[in-house]
Order: sequence, then structure tokens, then C-alpha cells
Amino acid sequence: MSRAFVFPGQGAQAIGMGQALAAAYPAAQAVFDEVDDALGEKLSALIWDGDIAELTLTSNAQPALMATSMAAMRALEAEGVTITAAGFVAGHSLGEYSALAAAGALSVGDTAKLLRTRGQAMQNAVPVGQGAMAAILGLDLATVRDVAEAAAQGEVCQAANDNDPMQVVVSGAKAAVERAAEIAKDRGAKRAIMLPVSAPFHCALMQPAAEVMAEALANVAIQAPAVPVVANVRAEAVSDADTIRALLVEQVTGAVRWRESVEYMGAQGVTEAWEIGAGKALSGMIRKINREIACKAVGAPDDVKAAAESLG
Repeated sequence: MSRAFVFPGQGAQAIGMGQALAAAYPAAQAVFDEVDDALGEKLSALIWDGDIAELTLTSNAQPALMATSMAAMRALEAEGVTITAAGFVAGHSLGEYSALAAAGALSVGDTAKLLRTRGQAMQNAVPVGQGAMAAILGLDLATVRDVAEAAAQGEVCQAANDNDPMQVVVSGAKAAVERAAEIAKDRGAKRAIMLPVSAPFHCALMQPAAEVMAEALANVAIQAPAVPVVANVRAEAVSDADTIRALLVEQVTGAVRWRESVEYMGAQGVTEAWEIGAGKALSGMIRKINREIACKAVGAPDDVKAAAESLG
């Protein structure tokens, strides 16, 4: 039996996430302290007692979600479960950074700084209100690509997140994404939902952010991960540090190939996925992609204890 540890992306944030872990496990508290030190501010205070609108800002949500995932990982380690209990790690968008930190490829402090930079760069790439994203439900990737092409009309409109067999997110210029939502409904989509995001992630409009990340990543130490990381843009495992660096740059403008990543892990014999951190969004997607993979979330002290019993 092979397992994957998977790490959530933006949208999973919630006030109070990780607080119980920090109270129960000194090693989890140490992660939040390390992130606060790296950023030179008390991000932990915002995560636990702040305003959800402020936490949802991309530059805050990204390091906050990573901190929560790493706190859960350190709690697992305190119970004797190491990253090598997994055959693969993978994360959804920013979750790929959490996966790399969990696998020892990046330090927690460096990851926090990279995600703060990434969040700010993504926000700055497109003026607020000019970009948008929409979730198209009930159409497959090929159909949504056709929809995006028809909607573009000279503007950017791309399939950005291939989340599961019946959920693909489009990203791009606001008017083009709104057109895509209407065209998708005409093509038989069950729903087309405009997403409450502050920027159009994972499309060509993010090129300025990719350039910022290329510079930031060039100056960070990356080690070979302890277990292979299934990269978003390739939907296959990578272990080479230079390849990881290049793919993290590509990921800013490239599509998140989550459905294919899960299919890849299933084909490699993965039968269990443990979602490490906030929420259960990835577990829901994985069930829709491959019913043979059992999913469990690890976000609270009770989850850690149950996981340690199962994995120990």
C-alpha cells in the first residue's frame, strides 16, 4: 500500500486554524513562531484572532495555510509519523510549497517568505477588478478549454485549475471569464460560479509574478525532497532541486493539473491520501477523481492521534 500526503491551497483558510495543534504540540507552536519570525510580524495572531477578510488576502492566506499544514506535520512527527510514511507528497497551488517544506526541500522560514512574496506578486500582477476566476461545474477539461478559447476574444482566458472530472476553473481578464461562464452554461455546464478571488491565478496575466518568483527562488536553498513531490504543472513526481525550482516559477502562470496528479498517484499504487492542514477540500476532489483512494484529513489534535495509530 502506498500513501500520499496532500496539502491544501487557497480557500481552505479559517480563523482559528492550527490553534488547537499549537496548544497541544510544542513542535506545532514552534512552526507558527518560526513563520512569525521569518515575516517579522505576528501572522499567528491574525490566523487565530483576526479578521477573515484580512486573512483571505493572498499575501496572508498563502503563508498562513502553509504554517497550518506544517504545524500538523510537526504534530504527526511528534507522534512518530515522519514524511517517509508517504510514497508521494503533493499540494494544490500554494500547497505545493507546503509539500516541499514537509519533505525537507525548503525550510519553513524560507517557505513563509517565498509565499509572502508570491502572494504579493500575484496580487500586484493585475489591478484589482481587472481579472477574475470562475469554477465551471459539469464539463470536462477539453470542453472547458474550448469554452475559454471561444470566450477570450483577444483577451486572456485559460483553464487554470483542473480540479476533478467535473470541476475546472477558468482564469483571465474579467470580461472574458464572465463570457466563459455564460458560454459554459450554453454548453451544458451545471453551474458556472464566479470565485471570490482577488486576482486571476494560474494564467498568462500572472507573468509579472512569475518573474518576481524566478528571482526569489534563485536565491533560496532547495534540497532534494525526502519523498517525491508530484508537481502541479507536470502531474508527475520530481525530486531534482533545480527542476523543482524551475517548476515553481512555471506554476505561477501554468495550470494546476490536480486531477491528473491524483490519477498519476493512483497509477503508482497510492490507495490512501492524508490531507495535512486546513479543511477537507482536496479529500472531496480526490474522491471524485479516484474512489479507490481512501481520504482522511489531519487538521486537529484528535486527527493527529488517529493518524498516528493508523500509520504507526
